[in-house]
Amino acid sequence: MEKEDLKVLNKGEEEEMELQGYRLCRWRVALVGLGVLCTGGFLLLLLYWMPEWCVKSTCTRTTARDAEVVLLRSTDEFRRWFLARVRVMLAPGSNPFHSLETRTTSPSPSSPSCPFSSPHLANGHNLNPSDGGPAQELIRKFADYQPTQIRYFTFHSTTYYWIDGVQNFGVLNGLGDLQVSCSTLHSEHSLGLTRNQQEYRRLFFGVNEIAVKVPSVFKLLIKEVLNPFYIFQLFSVILWSADEYYYYAVAILFMSVISIATSLYTIKKQYIMLHDMVATHSTVRVSVCRANNEIEEILSTDLVPGDVMVIPSNGTIMPCDAVLVSGTCIVNESMLTGESVPVTKINLPNPLPGEMGEETDCVYSTEEHKRHTLFCGTNVIQTRFYTGDLVKAVVVSTGFSTAKGQLVRSILYPKPTDFKLYRDAYLFLLCLVAIAGIGFVYSIVLSVLNKVSAKTIIIESLDIITITVPPALPAAMTAGIVYAQRRLKRLGIFCISPQRINICGQLNLVCFDKTGTLTEDGLDLWGVQRVENGSFHPSEENAYKENLVKSQFVACMATCHSLTKIEGQLSGDPLDLKMFEAIGWILEEATEEETSLHNRIMPTVVRPPKQLLPPQPAASPEQDMELYALSSAYEIGIVRQFPFSSALQRMCVVARLLGEKRMDAYTKGAPEVVASLCKKDTVPDDFAEVLEGYTKQGFRVIALAHRRLESKLTWHKVQNINRDHIEANMEFLGLIIMQNKLKAETPAVLQDLHRASIRTVMVTGDNMLTAISVARDCGMIAPRDTVIIADALPPHDGQAAKITWRYADKPSKTSRMEDVNISLDDVCHVDEPKTEKKELYHFAMNGKSFAIISEHFPDMLQKLVLHGTVFARMAPDQKTQLIEALQGVDYFVGMCGDGANDCGALKRAHGGISLSELEASVASPFTSRTPNISCVPNLIKEGRAALITSFCVFKFMALYSIIQYISVTLLYSILSNLGDFQFLFIDIAIILLIVFTMSLNPAWKELVSRRPPSGLISGPLLFSVLTQILICLGFQTITFLWVRQQSWYTVWTPLTDVCNVSSHTNVSEHNDTEVDDHNIQNYENTSLFYVSSFQYLVVAIVFSKGKPFRQPSYKNWPFMLSALSLYVFLLFIMFYPVKGIDDFLEIVCVPFEWKIKLFIIILVNASVSVVAEGCIDLRAYKCLSRLCCPSKITPKARYMHLAQELRVDPDWPPKPTTTTEAKSCPANGSNYQIMINS
Repeated sequence: MEKEDLKVLNKGEEEEMELQGYRLCRWRVALVGLGVLCTGGFLLLLLYWMPEWCVKSTCTRTTARDAEVVLLRSTDEFRRWFLARVRVMLAPGSNPFHSLETRTTSPSPSSPSCPFSSPHLANGHNLNPSDGGPAQELIRKFADYQPTQIRYFTFHSTTYYWIDGVQNFGVLNGLGDLQVSCSTLHSEHSLGLTRNQQEYRRLFFGVNEIAVKVPSVFKLLIKEVLNPFYIFQLFSVILWSADEYYYYAVAILFMSVISIATSLYTIKKQYIMLHDMVATHSTVRVSVCRANNEIEEILSTDLVPGDVMVIPSNGTIMPCDAVLVSGTCIVNESMLTGESVPVTKINLPNPLPGEMGEETDCVYSTEEHKRHTLFCGTNVIQTRFYTGDLVKAVVVSTGFSTAKGQLVRSILYPKPTDFKLYRDAYLFLLCLVAIAGIGFVYSIVLSVLNKVSAKTIIIESLDIITITVPPALPAAMTAGIVYAQRRLKRLGIFCISPQRINICGQLNLVCFDKTGTLTEDGLDLWGVQRVENGSFHPSEENAYKENLVKSQFVACMATCHSLTKIEGQLSGDPLDLKMFEAIGWILEEATEEETSLHNRIMPTVVRPPKQLLPPQPAASPEQDMELYALSSAYEIGIVRQFPFSSALQRMCVVARLLGEKRMDAYTKGAPEVVASLCKKDTVPDDFAEVLEGYTKQGFRVIALAHRRLESKLTWHKVQNINRDHIEANMEFLGLIIMQNKLKAETPAVLQDLHRASIRTVMVTGDNMLTAISVARDCGMIAPRDTVIIADALPPHDGQAAKITWRYADKPSKTSRMEDVNISLDDVCHVDEPKTEKKELYHFAMNGKSFAIISEHFPDMLQKLVLHGTVFARMAPDQKTQLIEALQGVDYFVGMCGDGANDCGALKRAHGGISLSELEASVASPFTSRTPNISCVPNLIKEGRAALITSFCVFKFMALYSIIQYISVTLLYSILSNLGDFQFLFIDIAIILLIVFTMSLNPAWKELVSRRPPSGLISGPLLFSVLTQILICLGFQTITFLWVRQQSWYTVWTPLTDVCNVSSHTNVSEHNDTEVDDHNIQNYENTSLFYVSSFQYLVVAIVFSKGKPFRQPSYKNWPFMLSALSLYVFLLFIMFYPVKGIDDFLEIVCVPFEWKIKLFIIILVNASVSVVAEGCIDLRAYKCLSRLCCPSKITPKARYMHLAQELRVDPDWPPKPTTTTEAKSCPANGSNYQIMINS
């Protein structure tokens, strides 16, 4: 049953989870309750931290269908556990999309049309009264219906319902669940819902709101305090109070309170920010169409999928995702895309069965029909409508199912940051706990042998644990990240995920968007090259000429765009703006009054300036002035617009010249695509050469085409025609050449990254050859390097998918490709001398090829990303897939984009940096105020400094706890301990002061090729820590044994004065006069206190590393000042005792000659520590690297392993004469074969 009833939720999606059903067991609950009482509530805490234990200890397994509690486990690498309570609600039906009014009988549970059918029996469940409440009124309305029980649970703001048809829980997203076609949306869903249908659907889809509830301070406090580390601190404070260590207990309590308060403030602030961002559309009044043609005004929170919403003419902020079924809207989508350019949305086409083929009537999909969909949170600026028909949109999804809801969910419930440092930190803590366990047993045995009271045994043995695991560790570890965050802020880089700063120190590959990131945002018109009679004219600087004003080329530039006027200003895509401004024409749009008075949409009109038009003959007196003005005018009206589609890589308009009966179609887009739509005789023979010439120089080229439409195509037919019927048999008009300049900082930054052995990759939506040219210009691809383009073709006519390989251009110097050097410098971090400069190669591919290779050549994809440098024509989701593919071969990936279409990739990368300060940067961990890529090396430098700081602090805190552990263990052997104020002085004055100042070292001024280690469990780091532990142990043991061998040594009493020799005779008389309860004051304690205090300072200086990742410690003046002050103070109280200080620290007076000996011990200890660490830095790095990963052993990182394999592969890289075909049945583990073309 275990395996059979393991359900998988969200299969194949990012949030895929395994589900197991459980039923509450009363006797188990009672037993756990007893356990909670016996353990003083500790068992309850343990079950709170471990959901799996909680469910398994209180419940028994059952089927998912009958479950009262479900146990969920994520299928990603983190394998996290969650639990959710299954609830039951009563509803008059089981399918939200059924129309209750049309049904005459109660629903049959076995009916296939009822996917949410449930048995009518309660199955032993108590119905949830709060959930049943809203349904009661509906049930009374539909008395003929038998109430149905709906079983569901809520997890991460998503409701999962039990679906009988698939015997699993599933999510209700909205109209998308019905897989409706475009024509069905128009015919069946554009009339609206009745009030009863709306209320019925709301039972399932809930209130339409993205509820980011800001938790109360009390709730946050309870959640924060129940953190395992704070519980450990609470345990420590109670223990120290029992042992009368009140001062230190209060100090730790004070630190904890400050830490909790800071954490609560930060969390609360983030919740409020997110709540405010989401609340902009939370409740607005909207007009909806009812099924009886009434318009009703309701609150947006009442909207459900299927409602028909009327978009007001003055615009609104969309409260849901909806598809336009009539009218046109101009929308600002910066909330989702990061691009503030207004986008024109047109109504969803309604293919009529008589006119169109069935293949055009596809299933509606939010992704495929983006240009017809209004997304939640986006701002509708203005609408276009005409008499008798309002601008209407059918609600597709509401609440957290919307695009904005998904974005908010990803922020509310982020994936945990998987980083080796944090995993190793827990392992290191476990090691400290193991050491504490040894001390725990040792202290118990010692105390029992010395017949110490039971209370003292318990307190002192538990005290060892609190000493070994330092309670100040979290605060110390956070300090370095907080300082790095402050330094980044000064550099203009803002961070919303501080834990990612450390991960940025490991980045070894950075992906860059091209336009707006590597190059300037705007495009300048470089020139035009017209085509006439199938051949190119010489290139011209511009088209602002009298002889061209009435040409089809200029008409295409004037009409084929998505520009609109907002408050009198032209607005739209920057490329369209530059193109339109270059011809100097005027654009006029119909006003609201004009559109509402006419039965048809008044077209947008464009006209040339009067000075460009040839002079007209003067009007004769008898000629009607109005007719004369009409005949002399030259205007083009834009009748229909097919907006730019990134999938089709083109846009198209249908326009009509004033006075003409026939209409014209104009298309502009990617040259290769536009040329394929044109008649072959109109495309020049040298088209490919001319295009390649421009793209190699880095120009962005756009092609224009025109077609005279048939006279039978009326205005009405044009409004419903499919664009494929128009975009065919066109005439090629020529090319527009746009220049996209590199940003001044780009080449230097990329050079810095290359010097630091950080790979750079370009991911762009632009043309392939333009991208390769920009990559060469900016230094991403060296001039001598070969670029191999991978062109993939999907399976066709029974043939397997295949990749053809070709060179983008011939390198200046040819060499045998078998000698390609795949750099393995990263392996074991050893810098090997390069004997000869060998030619490198780079792969380039477009989004289409990337998709085919991902699907049909998964093994090949891993090899291609190893040297893939240019990825062109990439869709937003493909950018995210590329990031995942790079992470799949163990790269630490950074992503830098301007926010437009890069949201998914920025969020998925280890370190995503948005150059846009728009709301889309909410998805990015880092946002730069500097709009160029100079922020990337700054972030990596600060990441490396923060990472090294984390290592330094962790090593120092580990040594601090071990040094104190050694001192206490040695003193326990004589039934002594460190005093309360000695602990206080060490922990507050030395440790906290040092740990908070040693983290202040700024980043090193330049990036080096060496990367810091990614984890604590690495050879050099462990060797360093172990060496220092042994040194400290040795010198403390020597001190402890040597003091007892001194001639003046005796058991100390309050009257003992070894500083004054004359009093020696009276020692025996006063031995038993006054006894110290805790036996703190003795010579061993004083000697160990001095030596250990200096040891803390020595290891702090030894571990505070500078170059090559941080500035040297002598430049960190707060740290140097703190360390020197403590050295001076300790030497002062050692050589010049002050009675008040000695009494406070419970130090006893020792002879001067012993102080000199202690000083020598301290000096030798410091020298040995410094020399040992220096030797580890110089020698151990390379020696341990060779020991840990000799050349025969496969490197840990997958990309290094692949590079080793490819270095000996004779068929790699593929030659330009080869084709790689996918195999249907992989024989030897490979899913492709290379064939040489004859």
